[in-house]
Amino acid sequence: MKKKEKNTPHKPGNPVPKVQDPSPVYRSVRAMPLVKDFTYSEFKKIVDKAPFTQAEWAAILHISERTLQRYAKNNGSFAPINAERALQIDKVLKEAKITFGKVENFYNWLKRGPYMLEGNLSFESLTSYSGIEKILTQLGRIQHGLFA
Repeated sequence: MKKKEKNTPHKPGNPVPKVQDPSPVYRSVRAMPLVKDFTYSEFKKIVDKAPFTQAEWAAILHISERTLQRYAKNNGSFAPINAERALQIDKVLKEAKITFGKVENFYNWLKRGPYMLEGNLSFESLTSYSGIEKILTQLGRIQHGLFA
């Protein structure tokens, strides 16, 4: 039979056993308030800035056109992943307006399939996070006079 150890206070120089380590305090992470209740009316504000068609918006957000129509009819809430993508596109549109002066000029530039160091860009670049990042990178390069 093993002898029970006495519960002795910690002495300096002796390592504290893991059992006696204070447990870390984990705080819950709050959902981003921007995407929590992102309704169609908020999405419409972004749509009004861009010359994209409903089919193009559906492709960008990875949802069907019918779902977009349903959201419009009921002022429905978007799923957080779709809301986040819409907010990313809003960021792209703001940068595009700074770079080109008009969003329509950006749209025409993107439709031409501009070349960049990492390859060609296209409208399909707006359908993925990495594509959006490449577009933002290229817009930043153009703003600073680096056209390659």
